[in-house]
Amino acid sequence: MTYENIYIEEEGAIATITIDRPKKLNALNKATIEELHQAFKELDEDKEIKVIIITGSGEKAFVAGADISEFAHFSVEQGGLLAAKGQELLFDFVAHLSTPVIGAINGFALGGGLELAMSCHFRVASENAKMGLPEVSLGVIPGYGGTQRLPQLVGKGVAMEMIMTASMVDAQKALQHGLVNYVLPQEELLAFCRKLAQKITNNSSVAITQAINAVNAGYNPKADGYAVEIDAFGRCFGTDDFKEGTAAFLEKRKADFPGS
Repeated sequence: MTYENIYIEEEGAIATITIDRPKKLNALNKATIEELHQAFKELDEDKEIKVIIITGSGEKAFVAGADISEFAHFSVEQGGLLAAKGQELLFDFVAHLSTPVIGAINGFALGGGLELAMSCHFRVASENAKMGLPEVSLGVIPGYGGTQRLPQLVGKGVAMEMIMTASMVDAQKALQHGLVNYVLPQEELLAFCRKLAQKITNNSSVAITQAINAVNAGYNPKADGYAVEIDAFGRCFGTDDFKEGTAAFLEKRKADFPGS
């Protein structure tokens, strides 16, 4: 598929999606959300791809927010539909993707940009990154999962302060809060993310998918995370990856997981 707002690079089992709207600081509009959905879907279905990294083009922004001009005149019904459709197409879709997703935050991650980063399975930031949910300064609230994922990551008090003050935090503060796992100089960001991705590719992709499902279930009030873990643990015993992993361990060799 040909994309206008993003591009994809593949290196072995690692794919990198770059949001490429530099004149708009990579802001998310409807077309970009739809392209990202399609890109994640295609890469998730590609069994050769084991990890996905997402970042923004340029040195200023990961994603500086949503494209406000698209919804400034929406009605109540249109606003609700905007949030529901966006969560379905992109934010919840990424959070529950079976392929691990690393967010490489290379600059501003504001509003929908931070919500996209929080949808990733974990995040790494450059030293110049700044993060925040400024929606209340526009008379609206975060609508792409921000009110739910931010408290899960940083705790209720910090999340409430960030949301209510509409303030940004820098990369080091984000690291202290647990919003990101690492902070790197910008020129080292993608290389570091690829190193992490390479470590992930050495392990069983089947087991990793089950782990993603089990961890996510722990944050779903309608699910019993422990029961999901027990079921997922049992399912692993029926996989070729489990047979290979245990055989390799007993034979004192490196596992060559078939991914099934």
